[in-house]
Amino acid sequence: MTDPVNAQTWIQQHVQPYISQTKITCITVGNEILTGNDTRLMSYLFPAMQTIYGALSNLRLSREVYVTTAHSIGILSNSFPPSSGTFRPDLAEYMQRIVNFHSQTNSPFLINAYPFFAYKDNPGQVPLDYVLFQPNPGTMDPITNLKYDNMLYAQIDAVYSAIKAMGYTNVQVKISETGWPSRGDSNEVGATPQNARLYNSNLLSRLQQNEGTPAKPSVPVEIYVFALFNENQKPGPASERNYGLYYPDGTPVYDIGLQGFLPRMAYSASWKNELSFLVLFLSLASLIC
Repeated sequence: MTDPVNAQTWIQQHVQPYISQTKITCITVGNEILTGNDTRLMSYLFPAMQTIYGALSNLRLSREVYVTTAHSIGILSNSFPPSSGTFRPDLAEYMQRIVNFHSQTNSPFLINAYPFFAYKDNPGQVPLDYVLFQPNPGTMDPITNLKYDNMLYAQIDAVYSAIKAMGYTNVQVKISETGWPSRGDSNEVGATPQNARLYNSNLLSRLQQNEGTPAKPSVPVEIYVFALFNENQKPGPASERNYGLYYPDGTPVYDIGLQGFLPRMAYSASWKNELSFLVLFLSLASLIC
C-alpha cells in the first residue's frame, strides 16, 4: 500500500463501487502494528497511510472516508493517572508522524482498549465493578482532581494526554475495539457470560447518553464493540473465541437489550441489513480492515 498505483487500485476495487450504496467512513491501515515484532511493517505503516490518503484525495473521497490505524493500549508507557499518559519512548518517531497526520487530515486516533485484561492479570487489585461500569467509589486523578468511575474512560483520557504531550489538542480518540469474553480458560479470571453482559450492556447505556470522558466531557465517546460473533476457529486462549454478542447461527450469547431493536438474524440474504442496523444502533464507527 506504499505504492500509489496499488493503493488507488485497491480503493477503486474495494471502496469506490460500494460507497453510493453503503456508508464507508474509515479505512484502517493495519491493526496493532506498532506493538508487534515486525519492524519492517512498522516502517511501512505511516507511508501506507499517506499513500492511501493520497489515493482517496485523487478520487475525491478523502472528505467522506478518513484514513487511520488501530493501536493496542500497549503503545502507552504510562496510563495512570490519566493526565500523565505518555507514549512509549521507543515508538516516539512513529507516533509523532502518525499523530501529526491525524491533526492535518482531521482523522481520529484509534485505540483497542480492553479493561478485561487489566482485571484478568490482577483481580486482587483491580475492582471488578470499576471495569464493568458498575456502581463503585471510583478513582481520582491526583493532578486534575477528575474522578473516574470506570477504567475504559481512564484509558481514553490517558491516550488524550499522550497526544497532548506531543503538542496536539485537535485529534479525537475513538475506541476501535473493546469487549468482554463470555468464556475463558481456567486462568482467565472474570471471563463469564454475566460479566460480559454487564460490560456490554452498561457500555451501551453509556453510549446512549452521548457522554464524554472526565477530561473531554463535550466529546461523546465513540466505540466499536468487539465482537459481533464468536469466532470458533480463532487460535489462542479460550477467551479469544468468545467475545461475540452472537453465536454464528445468529442466536444471542447473552441478552444486552438489543432484542427489541434487532430482528433475529439468520443465514439469509437479509442478514447484512440486520447487521447494518445493529452497527447503526450502537453508533459504531464503520471500518474496513
